[in-house]
Amino acid sequence: MEPAEIIQHSGGAIGVSWLMIALPLLGAAVLLLLGRRSDRWGHLLGVAMSLGAFAVAVAVFLQLLGLSPEQRRQGVPLYEFIPGVADMGLLIDPLSISFALLITGVGSLIHIYSIGYMSHDHDRRRFFAYLNLFVAAMLLLVLADNYIALFIGWEGVGLASYLLIGFWYVRPRAATAAKKAFVVNRVGDFGLLIAIFTIFTVFGTVDFQSLTKTAVGGALQAGAVSQATLTAIGLLLLLGACGKSAQLPLQSWLLDAMEGPTPVSALIHAATMVTAGVYLVVRSGAFFELAPTAQLVVTIVGVATLLAGAIIGCAKDDIKKGLAGSTMSQIGYMMLAAGLGPVGYAFAIAHLITHGFFKANMFLGAGSVMHGMNDEVDMRRYGGLFPVMKVTAITFIIGYLAIIGFPLLSGYFTKDGIIETAVHHNAILGWLAVLGAGITGFYMSRMVFMTFFGKRRWADDAHPHESPAVMTIPLVVLSIGSIFLGAFLVLGNRFMLFIAPAVGRPEELPHFDPFAPTGLATLALVAVGAAFAWFRYGAAEVPALAPRGSFLTTFARRDLYGDTLNEALLMRPGQWLTRIAVFFDNRGIDGVVNGLAAGIGGSSGRLRRIQTGYVRSYALSILFGAAVVVGALLYVGNM
Repeated sequence: MEPAEIIQHSGGAIGVSWLMIALPLLGAAVLLLLGRRSDRWGHLLGVAMSLGAFAVAVAVFLQLLGLSPEQRRQGVPLYEFIPGVADMGLLIDPLSISFALLITGVGSLIHIYSIGYMSHDHDRRRFFAYLNLFVAAMLLLVLADNYIALFIGWEGVGLASYLLIGFWYVRPRAATAAKKAFVVNRVGDFGLLIAIFTIFTVFGTVDFQSLTKTAVGGALQAGAVSQATLTAIGLLLLLGACGKSAQLPLQSWLLDAMEGPTPVSALIHAATMVTAGVYLVVRSGAFFELAPTAQLVVTIVGVATLLAGAIIGCAKDDIKKGLAGSTMSQIGYMMLAAGLGPVGYAFAIAHLITHGFFKANMFLGAGSVMHGMNDEVDMRRYGGLFPVMKVTAITFIIGYLAIIGFPLLSGYFTKDGIIETAVHHNAILGWLAVLGAGITGFYMSRMVFMTFFGKRRWADDAHPHESPAVMTIPLVVLSIGSIFLGAFLVLGNRFMLFIAPAVGRPEELPHFDPFAPTGLATLALVAVGAAFAWFRYGAAEVPALAPRGSFLTTFARRDLYGDTLNEALLMRPGQWLTRIAVFFDNRGIDGVVNGLAAGIGGSSGRLRRIQTGYVRSYALSILFGAAVVVGALLYVGNM
């Protein structure tokens, strides 16, 4: 079924939905413009602006629920932006409001947590300004009603991520990580930009309402657009999505992004940046559904990334980088689902929402552990933390159980829904996703055992303790969502029916079967992975230094040689190209210019010698010249 028509609306909460963007944007502007004068209360303003945006999002959501499904796509015009091309407006529908609730809700909890985590940082006010800017940019991205406005938010997210990853810019690794994230994302942004140019050139519009499946399909049937063009648009959109969502081959920035403060990691990995690519693919479903090749590539990229992220997570001793590999893998599941049509769209976004809760829970839990362990991130120096950090440990374990798909927790419903749909769509891709779930059971169990159980391996100066309430309360709230949210969304196809006006309703609604063969196989593999992790890291002694390991272990520790590949394919050829260009510039262009200047200078020096100042010399020159002229005339006259 085609998505519902957009109705122009300007009343009630929907009419002021622009406040969701304006409030955090105002908070960022105030904190940055006032500077040090707002140090004492800047963090409170940042939290208030994010909570205000969340309150508006809840009001808009409630108004949307009060409408019939056919009316749940509301357009909010703002102003004329680019005459004849695109106006600035918002699209309030089940897809955009789901993202808005996640961004503002989880984002606000991260803001609150940051009050405690950043309490001793001299630049805490600037940190909250960047957090507000990040939230505002992401909200513009998901609420925009056309690709150009989406791209502005897209670039705003890139800027904010650069500022937050490199927040501690005096640390060389943080500054390098920020630049790496910025540069890698520019590659994806180039693909998105070319896609937008192509869409406007072919269809004459960038408005989401005008680019429905019916309109695009009609142009395809009429011969106004070719299948190759739709495939190219889909692949370019996917390139943009890979950059923001850290999918292969543009995943290399994600693990280095852990150099930023831990709340940044939670915000990027749970509620904002990495979810943008999934949103782009789902919002652009009209192109992918009519370009089967591009749609297939989306699923292949998703499966390859979910396996790559899981393998990377198995070999990381840094707790934040282990979670980063997990994010890469889970976004791969979402991307796989986004390539499966309307049923997949619903499961992709449902898993995105539940992942936002349990992954923010675990990242903030990792930050709580670091807070009590003098910022230590190496899990080999943890162990036995459960008794001294019970709230952190329990909430982290709830998130862990959710992500591995423990029965009745959130991930059990959303991730298994993706796997079941994938198996029915393509058995090979589906069973590879099952394998990824088994690997997830191993590396996430490894993380829990190494951190909270076993022998204490703390340094002598470590005095682990529970974090203050301002940090633990957000953990408790997020863990509650990690328990119940999946069942609420999936059972009865509640979320699938809610999101249908935005993405289309599938021809046949799925039925959740807890005893399906794929579900049982997934649980069995997860149990095997967890048991193997207990054998290796729970019951056995954890060595102080990581053993050398096999080629596969080294392969995983080196992030599948992603950086090496980028250096070989891009950086080294770029360096040689630069050297050739410099040589050509110095010896070629500069050589010609400098040689011409030297020639003129030498000639003028020689001509200067003729100017002797003696009259007899000048008379002799005149006589010689006259003789030449007379001789020439006589020669011409005799011809």
